[in-house]
Amino acid sequence: MFTRQAGPSVSASRTRAETVAQDDYPQNRVPQHARRGFLSLLFVLVGFVFFTPTMLAGARLSGAFAWSDLIVILAVGSLILGLYVAVLSLIGARSGLTTVLLARYSLGRYGAKYASLLLGGTQVCWYAVTAVFLSELLVQAFGFEGHTWLVVVLSSILTGVTAYYGYRGLEFLSGLSVPLMLVLCLWVLHQALDNVGGLSGLAAVTPAEQGGIAWATAVTIVVGTFVSGGTQTPNWSRFARRPWQGFVAALCAFLVFNLLMLFFGAVGAIAFQATDFVAVLLQLDLVAVAVLLLFFNVWTTQENTAYAFGVAGAEMFNVPAKRPFIIGGVAIAIVLALTGIYEALPQYLVLLGILIPPLGGVVIGDHLFVWRGRLPRLDQVRFLPVRWSCATAYLLGLATAFVSEQLSFGLPPVHGIAVAILTVPVAERVFHALGVRTDHEELEEDPWSP
Repeated sequence: MFTRQAGPSVSASRTRAETVAQDDYPQNRVPQHARRGFLSLLFVLVGFVFFTPTMLAGARLSGAFAWSDLIVILAVGSLILGLYVAVLSLIGARSGLTTVLLARYSLGRYGAKYASLLLGGTQVCWYAVTAVFLSELLVQAFGFEGHTWLVVVLSSILTGVTAYYGYRGLEFLSGLSVPLMLVLCLWVLHQALDNVGGLSGLAAVTPAEQGGIAWATAVTIVVGTFVSGGTQTPNWSRFARRPWQGFVAALCAFLVFNLLMLFFGAVGAIAFQATDFVAVLLQLDLVAVAVLLLFFNVWTTQENTAYAFGVAGAEMFNVPAKRPFIIGGVAIAIVLALTGIYEALPQYLVLLGILIPPLGGVVIGDHLFVWRGRLPRLDQVRFLPVRWSCATAYLLGLATAFVSEQLSFGLPPVHGIAVAILTVPVAERVFHALGVRTDHEELEEDPWSP
């Protein structure tokens, strides 16, 4: 039995507790008193996926597939993404932990550092991609040519501010942005359909590059639009009061609303022959409205992205504060944005669809088959350096997704997730039979969290 030593004064303890609360518990379970309601979580997640650069994926795929095939691709990819993220969101809501802390249970102390680097690093890259998108919007609208670098720097700093102030900042901005952006997109959809002659007109358009992208690769691109951010949904669903709230909110956001963004992008590209949503709005003479609404729309995603790499950095360096890593991540993203990362977006999405889904699959498989939904508290577990059973499951899932992508066979993200999930219990038994320890040491007799 472990006993606590007398601590510092009550006021000092209270100060530490307030600091942790203000930083949104990046190294702790979110307590019940800090949990939020269903609508709060839904708005935060929808604000995350209501991301205009996502339209680029729909727009670019529209040039390679007939309309009927494109709709199936967008729906299948969104369904895969939605179910995958919803299950992870459920786990986050039940445990109250971020994705990188869940990875500590699955991969061990050092294995979780890889997860932090992968998830945090990809979010920094996404932040850079979005910074370029936002700067192009401002440059085109207001004629800031020659000062693009300054626009990138200033807009990147501004959009990271709300993430610095935590979940409440995300909630406030998403509540403002989501309804306005939805109205704008629906209006543009109406104009696009009117311009092209309705749905029948869309179906009659012949793709300019038909056959240029394999069907499986196209679905991987759809999944890749938010597979990195979606894998980190527990960062926000851990604030849900009930597990079902995390599941339903994530399913609505990543299945329904992410699909809508892809759909809007595809329709705009076909109707106006423009793969860039900004160019579509400018064609419609909506300069002022476009700048205002798109700026807030991109801001909601940027703040979530910054929040994600902030908590990943906190886990990686074992620091109970995400704010220094938000500042550092924004600085790195600015450098990347100025080096032309935007041009590599399609290849980047395919890469994310291979590397990240198996990690989420391992967390899901471990939670279902090994922990059976009940995780010990963080402070009552001595974690293994590397949990080789789950690490092996991840590597097998990764290899499967990679081979599937190279051979254009099936759906690489689905293969990676499925193999990782199913390999976890098998690898547990194999490593136990080999005498390799795969269970963390529990420090108390009954440390199960409620």
